[in-house]
Amino acid sequence: MHRFGVPAALLALSLLVAGCGKNAAPAAAAKSEAASDAGARSVELPSAQKQFLTIETVGISKAVEVLALPGRVIFRPQAQSTVGATVAGRVVALLVRAGEVVKAGAPLLTVESADAAAARATLDVAATRLATAESVLRRQLEMIEKGVGLEVERQEAEARLKEARTEYERARQAVALIGAEPGSRVTVRAPSDGVVTSIRVALGATIAPGGEALVELGDPTRLQVVAQVPEGDLRRMAVGQEAEVELPALAARVAARLENFNPRVDPESRRTQVYLALAKRIDGLRAGMLAQVALRVGAKAGLSVPVSAVLIKDGKRRVVYVERPDGAFEAREVQTGQNRDGRVVILQGLTAGESVVVRGALLLDNQAEQLL
Repeated sequence: MHRFGVPAALLALSLLVAGCGKNAAPAAAAKSEAASDAGARSVELPSAQKQFLTIETVGISKAVEVLALPGRVIFRPQAQSTVGATVAGRVVALLVRAGEVVKAGAPLLTVESADAAAARATLDVAATRLATAESVLRRQLEMIEKGVGLEVERQEAEARLKEARTEYERARQAVALIGAEPGSRVTVRAPSDGVVTSIRVALGATIAPGGEALVELGDPTRLQVVAQVPEGDLRRMAVGQEAEVELPALAARVAARLENFNPRVDPESRRTQVYLALAKRIDGLRAGMLAQVALRVGAKAGLSVPVSAVLIKDGKRRVVYVERPDGAFEAREVQTGQNRDGRVVILQGLTAGESVVVRGALLLDNQAEQLL
């Protein structure tokens, strides 16, 4: 009995010690982890370093609710004009290029047209007939005054003059549409001031009245922004709402106002268009430029802090430093909302009345890293 009892007691003692060791290791690790976590979330600074911090009390404010919409710059409907063919013919010269600024009456292209030659010849014939009819009537009136003329001949002369005037006026209006140049050449001219936005005809092309536009013009001083709006957000909008338009190509922002709605919703995208008037002219602005519209659709009470108060950790976590009653600073993870005018909305993680470091948070963060 004694020979087997001693080894058994030693074995039991060694198992007990081993078990205690296994239980103690996780407990020590957990304690160390908790201490590390506490050190990472709480920082104390000497009074000399606190002077480099700016602290702000979190309060409830009315935050403007903004709807972000994609958009682009377009011409106003009254600022666009299209130039079509006034006579059948063939394009023999293009006198402008896309992007060129033109004045009203400036030549755009030249057309060779047999119809134009015929119309001008008809006008010449009508003018000759009119002159002859006027001469005949004058002679008849003179003869009547001398007592040798006949009333019936005078009436016939007046009827022929009236007919000649009608034919001349018809021929004159036809030539006025194509221009007063002689021969078969027709110069197509700009109807108003603007910029040539598109040339849709090639040299040598055959054209005819009623066909597609030959040249498109736009007035660069009369632009607006059109934005695409989901149909579900239409109920939150009204004419006159304020907005801010960002123009990435020009690195510019400009105030705007909602001016009008498109009455139709696209059946595929379930979006409609809204039109915004810019508050001022922007140098370099062109139709077709992309725009990002921030439309103010309402306001609601909420918490917000300066953007400088929020630190981004691990690329996705948002952290602010909150001053505790004991003077230490606690790292608090928060959820953020929209960022506007240098402030960011806090959705979760802070309450009104807490004190947040809004300048110098990086100093606290570096101190916290050293404590890890």
